[in-house]
Amino acid sequence: MPGVEGWFGFSRKEAFREKESDDKSSHSKETVISTYLYHALVLIADVAALRLIRRNRTLRTWFAAMMAAAAGAVFLAVMLGGDFFGIVRLSAYGLFVHGTIGLAGSALLLRRAAKKTALVCGVAALALAGIGIDAFFIEPTRLEVTRIEIASPKLDRPVRIVVLADLQTDRFGEYEREVFRRVLREKPDLILLAGDYLHADAARRETLRGQINAFLREIEFAAPMGVYAVRGNVDGDPQWAAMFDDLPITPVRASESFDVDPLRLTCLQLDHSRRPAEHLWAADSERFRVVLGHRPDFALVPIEADLMIAGHTHGGQVRLPGLGPVITFSEVPRRWAAGLTDLGDGRKLLVSRGVGMERGRAPRMRFLCRPELVVVDLMPDSTPE
Repeated sequence: MPGVEGWFGFSRKEAFREKESDDKSSHSKETVISTYLYHALVLIADVAALRLIRRNRTLRTWFAAMMAAAAGAVFLAVMLGGDFFGIVRLSAYGLFVHGTIGLAGSALLLRRAAKKTALVCGVAALALAGIGIDAFFIEPTRLEVTRIEIASPKLDRPVRIVVLADLQTDRFGEYEREVFRRVLREKPDLILLAGDYLHADAARRETLRGQINAFLREIEFAAPMGVYAVRGNVDGDPQWAAMFDDLPITPVRASESFDVDPLRLTCLQLDHSRRPAEHLWAADSERFRVVLGHRPDFALVPIEADLMIAGHTHGGQVRLPGLGPVITFSEVPRRWAAGLTDLGDGRKLLVSRGVGMERGRAPRMRFLCRPELVVVDLMPDSTPE
């Protein structure tokens, strides 16, 4: 379970355009100062609003005070956030920390003058606190294993694939170790790593690569049909694949196809996983064709593939009932941003929610979007002719 940094930690990625790397510290001095300044100023607004409610305990005064405090919190988030993810981070603190303080204080002050309003405020405060605890402290490490079975007449034997996407970490702790152990416990024939491994400054990345390499060596991380890794958009460091040195893992630096009997596996370099080049898609109708890329956008191109696999979206990382993922950073429809989608033309797209989350300036949270490993069992089609 994450520590205090779950609430006051930070993550970063550009909002509506990608960066290939980010060499700034995920705990920069500027970020720390802006975070604590935000909390101090919004706390002053909380106290002022509650004092106003205490002097005049009417519904109108309560509503006006809460709206003014909320508007102030949003204004400060915009002024101090610095960029999209900074604004989102501070807004999340405003909602879950200061929103809970304001509602709980209102429930206490209005318990006699406006009992129904006090009850609503109390329930809302408990709900906000519960959601915050789940989103920041529980879901980010509550790993789920999603199992999918796909049958095809192109297969003459079963093949188990385990997909690990978006480790995207700035520390290598017990959770990350358990993720790799869990992959091996599934006894895969083939392991596919869909990019975004580290999200930390340059000095920290070097340490993390050594830690991961040593651990993968210790647990003998391998699979009978191989382990293939593609680069993600936060893996801009030219040394991104060094964590796999001297391991039975194939890091794919340029788009390339492999005969992995009984499959044809195509791994896409990062640019091609956005808009792949057509020359990569020579038809190979005899074999079951799997295409692995970091971004799912390549599924928008009519390529020859039976199963396309990607990560990148984190499933939205925050999903709302009835709406789904709030943000996906992908051109594909939001309904494609997590899980298996049958595209209706013999192709299927599998997008993993990933096992990690945004770091740097973004809030380290997941809501209704648990991290996942995906186990795909490819089976011979036994349907009679």
